[in-house]
Amino acid sequence: YSYRSGLALLAPGPAFGYPMLSLLLASSPSFTARPLPPPRAHCTPDVLMAAVFIDGEAGTTGLQVRGRLSTRDDIDLITLPEESRKDPAARAEAINKADAVILCLPDAAAIEAAALVAADNDRTVLIDASTAHRTNAEWAYGFPELSGAQRSKIAASKRIANPGCYATGFISLLGPLVGAGAVRREARLVTSAVSGYSGGGNPLIAVYEGAEHEPWGAYGFSLSHKHLPEMAAFSGLDRPPIFMPAVGDFAQGMVVSVPLHYDSDLEPAFAEGEGVGERLHAALAAHYADEHFVSVMSLGEEAWKEEGLLERGAFLRPDALNDSNHLQIFVYCNDAARTCVVAARLDNLGKGASGAAVQNLNIALGLDERTSLE
Repeated sequence: YSYRSGLALLAPGPAFGYPMLSLLLASSPSFTARPLPPPRAHCTPDVLMAAVFIDGEAGTTGLQVRGRLSTRDDIDLITLPEESRKDPAARAEAINKADAVILCLPDAAAIEAAALVAADNDRTVLIDASTAHRTNAEWAYGFPELSGAQRSKIAASKRIANPGCYATGFISLLGPLVGAGAVRREARLVTSAVSGYSGGGNPLIAVYEGAEHEPWGAYGFSLSHKHLPEMAAFSGLDRPPIFMPAVGDFAQGMVVSVPLHYDSDLEPAFAEGEGVGERLHAALAAHYADEHFVSVMSLGEEAWKEEGLLERGAFLRPDALNDSNHLQIFVYCNDAARTCVVAARLDNLGKGASGAAVQNLNIALGLDERTSLE
């Protein structure tokens, strides 16, 4: 049976021990929900399907998450009628019937949604795409590649905070370098980034897809961007960087860049002698050696030209990874000047949002984390 038919569909919980009836269907708004059957110790393989509710599925991230999940035969999407999507009672019922819920909401609404989980519900996994819970110690930070233990933390948690797009780029660069003893925890860093306009959600999309708009715009002039707390918390630095974000006249894609001065930003022992740039590159390559979604590209501009990574042999495009969950790391250095830049390229709606949410969902459900992300 299918959720589209309005018939009951048996679906186990994330530990495959709690069967559930998914009965909140857009095509059947008038049905009466049946009570859950009692938990069972095991489910047979032919009924292994997880019920997932996307709270906020009409937004930019929600639509992308739904697109990645809608064709899967191991996911039963719980969908509310449009008129019920903001009804707290309907949302609470959907949340508590789901094995996993992905919150694609503004911060305040995400906090409200998390509070709708029943006190006796210790089964439903919440994955929050907002900034509301990213530095909350009770929520696992959803960047599996952060460290050897992070993937296990995500798998064991019922509360997962999806990283921010800019933060994903920054942390992917600095986390391994601080952890390897290359970059000083006390380093006073500056990072710049450019993102496609879809990162601003439907209001900014409407502006850039309208008749009049700027070709490029810097913003964040208060120096208090909402991604800064997680940048500090998960990079290993003792304080956040100065962050200079910008939006460009392209829909998706992102490049996050961090310059490093050998003499002020690197640990003295690491910065001694020749080949510092090669050691920085090697530290990142070692960290991500076994990762599927994060790749460290060859060192330096000449290698990128030979490998065709630069547009017209000169430009690093921000949109080359669009519609994927991949992230690429670039390292380019001038050992004579004792300077280096590390940069991350990703899709702000992919590894920076919906792709990461689906990856975390797969991990939480005990599935291959690459499912529907290739």
